[in-house]
Amino acid sequence: MAKRIIKEEIPEAQQLVDAEVLGKFIRAARTNSNLTIHDAAAICNVSVSTMTNLENAKADVKFSTVLKVCKMLGITLRIEA
Repeated sequence: MAKRIIKEEIPEAQQLVDAEVLGKFIRAARTNSNLTIHDAAAICNVSVSTMTNLENAKADVKFSTVLKVCKMLGITLRIEA
């Protein structure tokens, strides 16, 4: 039986983004697309452990990997000065 995907609420976009907030955005994008963590990892061409680390802000992940995952899940990053 397939594991049920529980949709996460998208965090408030106006707050300062740190690894924890970015992880919440990534999880929300994944779950709202009805993707398991395994499916999202395959689509983003990263390991399940990398995807888990991103969502839980548990370990350092290369910035290029963060950008790739965000792009594949439809998350737009914007920088303001």
